[in-house]
Amino acid sequence: MKCYAIGEINFSDHHWVNDYLKKVTPLVKKLGGIYLARTPSVELLEGEGGAPQTVVLIQFPSKEVAMKFYHSDEYESYKKARKDGSNGRFMLVDGHDVALDKT
Repeated sequence: MKCYAIGEINFSDHHWVNDYLKKVTPLVKKLGGIYLARTPSVELLEGEGGAPQTVVLIQFPSKEVAMKFYHSDEYESYKKARKDGSNGRFMLVDGHDVALDKT
């Protein structure tokens, strides 16, 4: 089952971004991941607080592959740089429609 990684990012320092994009994009692609969105064009329609500065949406072939990426040694230094230069949230969403189970 496909799995989607969603990152909500608010930058405190941009020093890490160019290297991150250059090096992490091939890591994601190597595992079969596809970037569906990397954009600062975010409009909050409901909820508390403001919209994040940037949203990233990645489709992975499975949750196992997404976890392999997130916990990989190759990604570790870039993950640290991202965390040091931004704050936000990173979550996984299964590509499953539970409403279809009810029919």
